[in-house]
Amino acid sequence: MDIPAFDSSPDPDNPGWLNWRMTDATRYNGTVLGKMIIRSDGANKARLRMFPEHRHSNLRDSVHGGVTLGFIDVAMFGTSRILGLIEAGTAVTLDLSVQFIGAGVIGAPLEAEVELLEETGRLLFMRGIVSQGETRVAAFSGTIRKPAKK
Repeated sequence: MDIPAFDSSPDPDNPGWLNWRMTDATRYNGTVLGKMIIRSDGANKARLRMFPEHRHSNLRDSVHGGVTLGFIDVAMFGTSRILGLIEAGTAVTLDLSVQFIGAGVIGAPLEAEVELLEETGRLLFMRGIVSQGETRVAAFSGTIRKPAKK
C-alpha cells in the first residue's frame, strides 16, 4: 500500500483549513518550516499559513529571509496541489522573484496568498503576497514546470 506524500486532513484548530504536512516529517517542510495549513481561496487562489517560532528567527528576532523564501516556494507548490494541477514530487521551480517589503514577526502566523495567473501545457505562472495580519512582508512571482506527460 502506498502512503500518500502529504497529510491534508482538516485541521481541528483552524476550521476551514487543511493540514499541509508531509507524511515523512524528516523532510524539509517539517524539519525547517514546521506546522503549515492550507485552504482554497476561490478560483485559482489558495492560502498557506505557517507559524514562525524562534528557530525561524534571525539575529534581529525577525523571520529569517531564507525562511520566507522557502515558505513562498512551498506555498506555490501547495497551491498547485490544492488546485489539482500537480502531484507531489513531480514538478520543479523554474524561477522565483521576491520583493521583501517588511520583516516577519516571530509568534504571529505568516500567510501566503497565491494566485495562479496562467497555466500552459507545462508551466504554471503564479504571484502572491506574504503577510501577517494587515502587514505585508513580501511580494513574489514565480514559475513552476510540470512534468512531461508519459
